[in-house]
Amino acid sequence: MTEDSPAARALRYERDHARSLRALAYRMLGSRAEAEDIVQEGWLRWADVDESTVRHEGAFLSRLVTNLCLDRLQSAAMRREQYVGVWLPEPLVDEAAEWSPSPEAQAEFAQDVSVAFMLTLERLSPLERAAFLLHEVFELDFDEIARRLDRSAAACRQLASRARQHVKADYVRHEVEDDDRQRLFQAFIGALQSFDVDGLAKVLTDDAVLLADGGGKVTAVPRMLEGAMTVARAFVGWVKMPTSRDWRIRPALVNGLPGCIFYDAAGEPIQTVALRPAMAPGRVSAVYVQRNPDKLGHLPRIEPLEVPGAVPPSFPSSASPAPDDGAA
Repeated sequence: MTEDSPAARALRYERDHARSLRALAYRMLGSRAEAEDIVQEGWLRWADVDESTVRHEGAFLSRLVTNLCLDRLQSAAMRREQYVGVWLPEPLVDEAAEWSPSPEAQAEFAQDVSVAFMLTLERLSPLERAAFLLHEVFELDFDEIARRLDRSAAACRQLASRARQHVKADYVRHEVEDDDRQRLFQAFIGALQSFDVDGLAKVLTDDAVLLADGGGKVTAVPRMLEGAMTVARAFVGWVKMPTSRDWRIRPALVNGLPGCIFYDAAGEPIQTVALRPAMAPGRVSAVYVQRNPDKLGHLPRIEPLEVPGAVPPSFPSSASPAPDDGAA
């Protein structure tokens, strides 16, 4: 395999650039599948470029992917206007670290793919989003951002500043240790296991919210629910439904947050749940439920139940943590 062979170039692209490009595309688009598509399209275009004409491969590819994402966002905006119910990003399950720019990235938002952060990015204009991410996550200076966005450095500085003001106003980062995440998840699941509405409400903050994305493909709460008791009643009522009798749970980190995957009797993933920790220790300020099957296709399957319906119609018997190999 020669240095300039297609196979060698593809290997260098994947080794040296694909990770940071995926990280950028996911934050721009909120879709794991679309981010993968963009990175693949970036490779196809790069394969036709004479490398000797490019001074800095990383800058060239980042600019290419940024522009591909901006083009995709134009059509995405139209789709979002027609989206049924609440929109949530495609979940990253037990892989959030792999979607950071690099393991060494130290910028404030470099490792952040939480649902709340992604929803905050959604409220920015495409250019604000690009300028903010390139500066605040990928730590580029405004002269370089100007070249990538085909704007002046002053205009890009203004875009990034305005975006940062919006992000700071709408979103507060809150780091949680692994042990605290585990305790929070166990308290939440424990209340569900006992169908304890009051107990679940105590895990939630008074102004906690529930957002569920069904995409018009499956049933889901059509709008945001707010208030600890309202959310607790809705969630406990949900898991007490006859259709949940064979549900099984695999604990997971969903976009870096404590959460889980729910599976049906056939071993198919039917939803993810992510819990946003509150500033108050041991409390949850938001519950994010992803039910849109189009956004769950990348998740692992588990072994089907041998006799579906054989377990009693009670959530506790189907909610035990999964073993390490992922089977529930």
